[in-house]
Amino acid sequence: MNTPASTPASAQPNRPVDAIALVGPTASGKTAAALALAQQLQSQGGAEIISIDSALVYRGMDIGTAKPSREELAAVPHHLIDTLDPLQSYSAAEFSKDATRLIHDIRARGKTPLLVGGTMLYLKALLEGLNDIPAANPEIRAQIQEEAERIGWPALHARLAQVDPQTAARLAPGDSQRIGRALEVWTATGQTLTSFHQSAKAQAPDWHIPVINLEPTDRAWLHQRIALRFEQMMAAGFMDEVKALRARGDLHPDLPSMRCVGYRQAWEGLDSHWPEADILERGIFATRQLAKRQITWLRSMPDRVVVAADAPDALQQVLQAAATHWR
Repeated sequence: MNTPASTPASAQPNRPVDAIALVGPTASGKTAAALALAQQLQSQGGAEIISIDSALVYRGMDIGTAKPSREELAAVPHHLIDTLDPLQSYSAAEFSKDATRLIHDIRARGKTPLLVGGTMLYLKALLEGLNDIPAANPEIRAQIQEEAERIGWPALHARLAQVDPQTAARLAPGDSQRIGRALEVWTATGQTLTSFHQSAKAQAPDWHIPVINLEPTDRAWLHQRIALRFEQMMAAGFMDEVKALRARGDLHPDLPSMRCVGYRQAWEGLDSHWPEADILERGIFATRQLAKRQITWLRSMPDRVVVAADAPDALQQVLQAAATHWR
């Protein structure tokens, strides 16, 4: 049995929690654990879930995001799900602002906020504070896009690794949106994204938000769950969902919503007339890469309690961690 780690110094056991964060890579069992934790907290006044997920904010993207079912959404109040049209964008700064407001509102209702998800950049913005990164520069962005079309995003990723290795290390070579943004900031200011994040961390808000991390000890276990989930999504009509989004006529593959894992591969597959088996294979591979990046993010967080997601008693460990460490 993998027992929870000792209480991190920042957990501050004698101070009431502002919220509890339940995080982990995709397909690690966060939804089930969150619902069980919310049920356990009923005796403490109840709980409400704040989604930390850059895909769940979008309406009409249900199957490919593994969005909680209607029954699950009805069982516990959820926030930051189905709040935006896929044509819109949503940033870590906006999440931090929304989550801060929601945490205070939920606490005012006498309930415990549960921050649940795997978009670690969002959680980082909330816990470590925002920075003074400049707004987008359309001219520089266009120059970077033009160069990417000429030499490819992997080459620009290699360039980013030379000037900002820490940011490059957590980005996939094909993550055009984030690579482009990092190079844009560097070009505009001469400073790296890492330096901006470090500056923000020095002025971090005084939250008491303990973090429970669901992380498998066996990567093969997670890979099997990812493959099974994608197969189930395909069987549930994922391709029809993507076709309906394409049929709107106002969406395109460069939007943040359509760059979500699974949707990007499905859109490209429909453009290229790939067989569904190829879309399935590429979607599974991309999701595994996402999980790898999420785990890298999580392991960089020193103050967390790790629960083995693949342990038979993982759910009980999550409940024990919440009860023992922070109540």
